[in-house]
Amino acid sequence: MSPVQESAHTAGAENILRRLEWTVLRRLDGLLHGNYQTLFRGFGLDLADLREYQYYDDVRYIDWNVTARLQTPYVRVYNEDREVMAWFLLDLSPSVDFGARVKKRSVSTEFVTVLARILTAHGNRVGALFYGDSVDTVIPARSGRRHALHILHRILSRPEPAGSAPTNLGDFLQTALRVMQRRSLVFVVSDFISTPGWAKPLAHLARRHEVIAVRLYDPLEMELPDLGLITMRDAETGEQLFVDTHDRTFRKRFAVLAERREQELRSAFAQAGVDALELSTNDDLANAILRFADLRKRRSQLAGGGLPQHLRGSHDLSLA
Repeated sequence: MSPVQESAHTAGAENILRRLEWTVLRRLDGLLHGNYQTLFRGFGLDLADLREYQYYDDVRYIDWNVTARLQTPYVRVYNEDREVMAWFLLDLSPSVDFGARVKKRSVSTEFVTVLARILTAHGNRVGALFYGDSVDTVIPARSGRRHALHILHRILSRPEPAGSAPTNLGDFLQTALRVMQRRSLVFVVSDFISTPGWAKPLAHLARRHEVIAVRLYDPLEMELPDLGLITMRDAETGEQLFVDTHDRTFRKRFAVLAERREQELRSAFAQAGVDALELSTNDDLANAILRFADLRKRRSQLAGGGLPQHLRGSHDLSLA
């Protein structure tokens, strides 16, 4: 890449980040108040205090030295570590360049930028792995606005993807599992158009990390309008097919296959035990993130916050 192109991409990244800070982050400021803990939970626990054992306390938190000295059971009380390590596993294969009005790649880029900025603004570290036809980029986790800008710049400066072999998300997830050593919050941002076999690696990833599947899609992938005779091209392989969308039977078969794929995706996410955020090219990004916050809040309430009972409800973090 020439110095002129590099400078243009740098300026473009700064302009995009500044626009998102004004149009999306300002709208979210305050609306996410009180939801920061359920959005981005820390994973470490710091000892805060000791108190007498109470019924229903987790026996694993009994301090046996203090208990023996005082002849009364005492438990250790912890504060949750606020620091979050987050990774974005970003599928940048050719299929994400599809979109009737807005490309899935653009939606993905803005989502990652906003979430990275929210996280780094609170001292958390974020990293990223990029997948084209293989894992070709690893950006180590760091904090700060400059680092969020760096991730955005690396996305924008990637060359236009060429036709390639079909995406293999299974390989991507297995590579990510080897790269990410510390327990982290992981966003898998993809349209999940891939060769089969990625569900099992996703489940393995979810056993070690807290995983959010951010599924990108365009409404045209769900239902074809009557556009007459058109040429459909597989973005991954370059294969072309001439179809008649005026044929009602063809459109119905397309919708049935799309619905079947939707059911298979939901089943794979559920079996892997991951939350899934559906992100359409027609979505308002701020509303999508608020929807994600609500999803996380409800999941946290159902799961009891993921902490023992005596640790719940006392560690409210806030974006304010």
